[in-house]
Amino acid sequence: MNGFVRFHRSCLILLATLAIAVTGAQTAFAGVDVDINQGNVQPAPIAIPPFRGVDAKTQALGDDIVQVIAGNLERSGYFRPLAPAAMVEKNLDVNVLPRFADWKSVNAQYLVNGQVSQDADGRLQVDVRLWSVFNEQQLVGVQFTATADNWRRIAHKISDAVYKQLTGEDGYFDTRIVFVAESGARGKRISRLAIMDQDGANPSYLSDGGYIVMTPRFSTNTQEITYTALRPDSARIYLFNIETARHEVLGQAAGMVFAPRFSPDGQKVAFSLSRNGNTDIFVKDLRSGAQTRLTDDPAIDTSPSYSPDGSKIVFNSDRGGSPQLYVMNADGSSQKRLSYGAGRYTTPVWSPRGDLIAFTKQEGSIFHIGVMKPDGTGERLLTSSYLDEGPTWAPNGRVLMFSRETRGGAPKLWMVNVNGQNERPSPYPGSATDPAWSPLLK
Repeated sequence: MNGFVRFHRSCLILLATLAIAVTGAQTAFAGVDVDINQGNVQPAPIAIPPFRGVDAKTQALGDDIVQVIAGNLERSGYFRPLAPAAMVEKNLDVNVLPRFADWKSVNAQYLVNGQVSQDADGRLQVDVRLWSVFNEQQLVGVQFTATADNWRRIAHKISDAVYKQLTGEDGYFDTRIVFVAESGARGKRISRLAIMDQDGANPSYLSDGGYIVMTPRFSTNTQEITYTALRPDSARIYLFNIETARHEVLGQAAGMVFAPRFSPDGQKVAFSLSRNGNTDIFVKDLRSGAQTRLTDDPAIDTSPSYSPDGSKIVFNSDRGGSPQLYVMNADGSSQKRLSYGAGRYTTPVWSPRGDLIAFTKQEGSIFHIGVMKPDGTGERLLTSSYLDEGPTWAPNGRVLMFSRETRGGAPKLWMVNVNGQNERPSPYPGSATDPAWSPLLK
């Protein structure tokens, strides 16, 4: 966690050297093997024995890669990696058929085996096979090449390939989370802009804690973040380039600005501006600098979020007497209410798939993370707690992360699948709020 910004920039330089080759992907049969649309999914048993190395160093890296893959797949809620003691066949060769009878005997439904080698210039080559044990067929064959420092990204790429083949959905493991890390006693907490891998690894700070940060959000190009900085004399929206560590103020405005979010093409930022006792939603074109007012109502209009095609914006407003969800065209026209349930609806965010809108709902002293269709129908509450808020979507639209605070406790990051199953804490151990999920890394 040390080395503010400089450490993080060095990580990005290493990531930029990553080269990935996918070879010979094979599908033994069509269709979805793990149905993730069921309300109560039983995790599929999957064996991931230690990857074979050509020497002690590559064997150790193979062990590390397997641990990351197993952790990713287990946390998805759709797979149950078998315990090491169940690995009946040792030192598997990717060029040799596994002994399927052995794996059937321990009830493995799928098998992932791999081999790690290193060339003369130190680059890793990882060959991986995914097998259907009961059909005795290879489903996927992939090869990844990268610098040794990027072995974790290889593990995430492998996890994505397995997840996609077996569920029919894109993976979400080769991603990052930007969030607000908190430290210090209640009432004197220090907040810092932070970033980490989706599995909680490689956390680093992007700000020094000298001011309050709020609502960080990723651009679609994954290299830029927008967030609000609250200082004693001002509130400003910043653009932060992850690769160069350059901060840029998103213009100057008379009043308080907050809740920024990029448009899907990354060329605009919608945000709220509060002045003269009124809060409305504006949008700024990052190319021309032009700023347009989208709402003009005496109520508080905030938390804008674009639809994936950029044609609409969902937001929350108390113009009806309490905070509710509304939707409008991206130019501010055709504003209409979406939510009509009891309680207060806030922090809406459109799914990357376009099929759902996630939100925070408060009913009395209980908070929920919920979803509804873009026309306001089909509301489902996924969580219930003392304080759940601020959902963010994984790029495949199948998982949500949010912050949860228990009574008297510190806020933590949590996750839940869109079917309401697999509710669990994020691997990040520290206090945190306002998570935002990146698109898949390139």
